[in-house]
Amino acid sequence: MSLALRVAVLTTTAVALTLGVVSAVVFVTVRAEFESSLDESMFQRANDAAKAGYKQSDDQEKTADTLAGIKVLFVQGGAVMTRQQDKEFPYGQLEYDVSIGAAERSARTLTYDGMPYRVVAVQAGPGTALVLAQPMDSIRDALERLKIILLLASTAGVALAGIAGWGVATNGLRPVRRLTAATERVARTSELTPIEVTGRDELARLTTSFNSMLIALDASQQRQRQLVADAGHELRTPLTSLRTNIELIGQAADNAERSLSDEQRREIMGDVRAQLEELTTLVGDLVELARDEPMSRDPAPLDFADVVNQAVYRVRLRAQDVRIDVDLSSWMVIGEPQLLERAVTNLLDNAAKWSPPDGEIRVRLEGGALTVADDGAGIAEQDLPHIFDRFYRSSEARTLPGSGLGLSIVKRAAERHGGTVDVASTPGSGTTFTLVLPEASPSELS
Repeated sequence: MSLALRVAVLTTTAVALTLGVVSAVVFVTVRAEFESSLDESMFQRANDAAKAGYKQSDDQEKTADTLAGIKVLFVQGGAVMTRQQDKEFPYGQLEYDVSIGAAERSARTLTYDGMPYRVVAVQAGPGTALVLAQPMDSIRDALERLKIILLLASTAGVALAGIAGWGVATNGLRPVRRLTAATERVARTSELTPIEVTGRDELARLTTSFNSMLIALDASQQRQRQLVADAGHELRTPLTSLRTNIELIGQAADNAERSLSDEQRREIMGDVRAQLEELTTLVGDLVELARDEPMSRDPAPLDFADVVNQAVYRVRLRAQDVRIDVDLSSWMVIGEPQLLERAVTNLLDNAAKWSPPDGEIRVRLEGGALTVADDGAGIAEQDLPHIFDRFYRSSEARTLPGSGLGLSIVKRAAERHGGTVDVASTPGSGTTFTLVLPEASPSELS
């Protein structure tokens, strides 16, 4: 059953129940009003007849008189109700109570000879009750007509409610159908075109959220395609060089006339090792950047100063032509030690790469802010907005080793730990990177 049909059925059911209750209340109220009006009229007639001294006819003693369709009977207190074979008009205890003075008056409805009667009794002297019985065929016919009218009106109302409910549900759920069609289109074709937003209701907000999801998904796919394209471009250069060197070695092995000298062989093997190291670093950076899951590799309380010291130790081993001045204060964080160490190492490697020979790198950690400053050539103003983009390399950096992923990994590590990274640079005056991480709360450290 579709959603529109369920809404129409629920609407129709609710209207049917409402109309049923209303019809029942109307019918009961009208019937009670009819009986109340008839009772007042009959009580008035009975009282007027009793006051006027009306008596039972002598030739119809102990039988019911008939006056203008109204049966009249006097009931004597203490006497048994009069019976006239099988057709006598029945009177009961209520009338008997009135005759003996136990009740001032009474009213009830009974069926006699297939006809409904309204029977009232009033006192007509000591030990006597005057009883009037009036046929209720006209009231019965009126109630039957009312019943038919209410039934027809309720049926028509339910039918109209069903049609209206179906129309409203069909029209109101049109945005949902558009969302359903868009979802099926995305699943079938991978097309991420946003759909039109109409109105300002909840469905409009749902459509807006769906469009935001499509836009985010499209941006994610574009980033993935860009990552693959950039990775292919960056991998092509070292792979081409590696293949060329391997072919040279193979040709020298197959052809004695093209044998390589020891110096040439060492040079080629040095190039191969450098290219393999570059490939290893590039693949590791790509794997790190491709991870979209939240921080989950055993985050633990740690002193960020210890992580920085370890990174400084590693960089000093391979960048011995620069000085690294370190001044650190303890700063407790919750994080991944390996990822944070790699981010700090990337900042230090970047500073070492751009520092002049015998230059100095200043590393400071104070209040959760790590600054890495160098005395290099600085970064051009037009390059600053893109410095953390994947594979972005300035024109000056293209002549130096690197993949253009190091600073992207720094930014990714900062974001995964709830921190930030910024850069400040003036051409000719060096560059300063600032990595800020939030401090771990006492509850996290306990």
